[in-house]
Amino acid sequence: MGSGFMIDQGKRNVLGVLVDAVDYEAATARIIEAARERRHYAVTALAVHGVMTGVQDKAHNARLNSFDLVTPDGQPVRGALNLLHRAGLGDRVYGPELTLRVLRQAADEGLPVYLYGSTESTLDKLIPALEKMFPALKIAGVESSKFRSNRPGEEAEIADRIKASGARIVLVGLGCPRQEVWAHAMRPLLDMPLLAVGAAFDYHAGLLKNPPPWMQKYSLEWLWRLGLEPKRLWKRYLLLNPAYLSRLAVQKAGVWKAAPPAGTSEPVQTFAV
Repeated sequence: MGSGFMIDQGKRNVLGVLVDAVDYEAATARIIEAARERRHYAVTALAVHGVMTGVQDKAHNARLNSFDLVTPDGQPVRGALNLLHRAGLGDRVYGPELTLRVLRQAADEGLPVYLYGSTESTLDKLIPALEKMFPALKIAGVESSKFRSNRPGEEAEIADRIKASGARIVLVGLGCPRQEVWAHAMRPLLDMPLLAVGAAFDYHAGLLKNPPPWMQKYSLEWLWRLGLEPKRLWKRYLLLNPAYLSRLAVQKAGVWKAAPPAGTSEPVQTFAV
């Protein structure tokens, strides 16, 4: 699909979760194209935690595998694509960096953006930071998370607000897996890309510091994050990382095919807003 400098090899199986073997250029181009064409388009960037959430929950696995674009957010996920599928990816497609590339292009093309999620205090810091980085960026609307499950019919109300704002792209910062649940539920209601961008809101608001480049290069970002938020993240990294690596070894050996469930039917589920 891609040409020239882009890598876009489509979806590849990583522990039963379908991840796109793409680089930044291809991912950005696909998102902007969907925004131009006003297409329903759900995007997420998965690190180890996101992949393992799909491994452990069949309904969520089916949800992730219905996304239009799933990028390899973490170096271990990029490594899995290269190990299992010879993808030849030189870098991951990290949610916060992908966010900046999409916003830069959106600003250049006059595509208004809607920010959904996080807290009011974070958004109050994020908006001026984005406007400083991209003076031409049009922020169509902003809506913080309500940190509760939705009321009956609330999805349609949210969709109406977003559509009325004139937005052409929605950035969703609700954390994994809430943001993927939200984007999956809202996709049929909104003819625009929905980007589940994880901690991008916190990073670009200046509330989280990125690890040094050498830690990112050697797949040690998890150690940096663990040091910053040990109480919240210790289970995620100290339990899920070894489970991920052991399952990856089994898939590589061909003992387990890690096939995504075909035609998995999802139970009706409310999503947090």
